[in-house]
Amino acid sequence: MKALIVITGRGMGGDAVTALNIIKSLEDLNVQCEIVLDSDAPGLIFKKNGYSWHKISIPQAGGHAATKASAIKAAIKTLKSVVKTRTLIKKLKFDIVVGVIGGGAVVACIAAKLSGVPAVGVINTPLDTKVCVKLNTCIVLPETRLFKEKIVPKNVHKSFYPLAKSIEKGDKKRAIENIKSLDKNKVFDENKPSLLFSSGSSLFETTVIGLSNYHDYLTNQNRIDDYNLLLIGNPLEEGYLKLIDEKQIINLGYINWINDLYELVELAILTDDGMMLQESIACKLPTIALTRVKYGRYHNMQSIFPGAIIESELDDLNYKIDDSLKDLDKLKKSAEKYSVNIISSREKIAKIIVKESKK
Repeated sequence: MKALIVITGRGMGGDAVTALNIIKSLEDLNVQCEIVLDSDAPGLIFKKNGYSWHKISIPQAGGHAATKASAIKAAIKTLKSVVKTRTLIKKLKFDIVVGVIGGGAVVACIAAKLSGVPAVGVINTPLDTKVCVKLNTCIVLPETRLFKEKIVPKNVHKSFYPLAKSIEKGDKKRAIENIKSLDKNKVFDENKPSLLFSSGSSLFETTVIGLSNYHDYLTNQNRIDDYNLLLIGNPLEEGYLKLIDEKQIINLGYINWINDLYELVELAILTDDGMMLQESIACKLPTIALTRVKYGRYHNMQSIFPGAIIESELDDLNYKIDDSLKDLDKLKKSAEKYSVNIISSREKIAKIIVKESKK
């Protein structure tokens, strides 16, 4: 069985990790996978994992932040992409096509429909939901409106994000070694509790401001030596890093050992969307979901994982961090309720795709 996986984005962050985990789970079921990425995508995650890919322009409308203008522009590009993807499907005789989020899902679902080949759209934005649900079987992720509805169309499956098998096998000692090798100012103390700040592989300004504010808050209270403050991700703009005091805050940059880091930190301050949030819950890590970080959007993850995460606006973050640090055991216990279902989503998604290919 051959599957074509069409992926939105640069092949570096959340969409790519989602796709890679789906690919790995399909390979466990003896499915041969080939990848399509945008022509300009560096594809770092796939390079590191030994995968090559087909290059086709994959339009992006802006995800949850899409405007009417960006959607129209993306639609024009989509037509060209669909034609090229349909040609690829026919030429290499794929049994199933999988589109992963946004433009990748839209292109995959339309091209597969025109080719007469089954497809599955893995979707989490308003635009891919609107298009793909009308065409093929879809797997909706927690950010979508459909995920929160009790009754969904027959061709729609709800799922948490597919996580890597390694997420449960972190190594605290390895995390400490890696941090020490990256800690230029030698401020890391393995005997102190560590707090992690991140907005995913792409670092957004609001996350950096939140970290900077908490650093200043601790300084003013003479508590700056109480914690290791860790930051990960590639900044969308280099100027963001000027907002933090790198003499006391440890900027780890873009890392590929997040499972080790989860074993070390006491509390994660993440955005209220995406894979990292569900990784942390799966690892039973107390988590704060910082809202409206990415283009002002809000996903209400607290309603999906009640008790396991604490939501916070930027203005309230300092106090929410302090409250969470007092209640870590309760947050860990609440996360346990969701951990098993999140971890099993990887195999669940693969089985849906294989089943669809046989229709």
